[in-house]
Amino acid sequence: MNAPDLLSPQSLEDLLLYRMSQILGQAGAQVTRVCEAEFGITRRQWRIIALLACSEGVLSSQLAERAHLDRARTSRALTSLADKGLVQRTPKPSNRREIILHLTPAGQTLHTALLPRAAAINQQLLSALKPEEAQHLAQLLHRLQAQALHMTATTPDASSAAEHAKSTN
Repeated sequence: MNAPDLLSPQSLEDLLLYRMSQILGQAGAQVTRVCEAEFGITRRQWRIIALLACSEGVLSSQLAERAHLDRARTSRALTSLADKGLVQRTPKPSNRREIILHLTPAGQTLHTALLPRAAAINQQLLSALKPEEAQHLAQLLHRLQAQALHMTATTPDASSAAEHAKSTN
């Protein structure tokens, strides 16, 4: 099999976003199995819990933006997490339509138990790289993310494309 030509793609296999999607699908399935089988949550719910663990007291709209999910999906996930006793939703006193989010003690316990499992899957994936290659990859991913943000901000129809991408996550 030839190495993909990311700079001059000639096929689906040469497209960076497709390759990244393939990696996410394959390695992410392991995270999904752990989330669902051992913790009774979805991978999307795990993303929300992990984000809340490092940004307690955010508004649901802010969380949706950070999670790269549309507000409706975020709301559904938050409702499910609240029903499971993992997230507490408190109306903001100055505007009761805005909801402030916190992990409950059970949500914090779940995060503490699941994070090392997710980290182990990431470490296993990265074990294919030398430590210096993993550091270089982190730098490259940072640059690619900055470029993606720039593209979103400067492309006329990027906001609708970004919303579409959020709805498919």
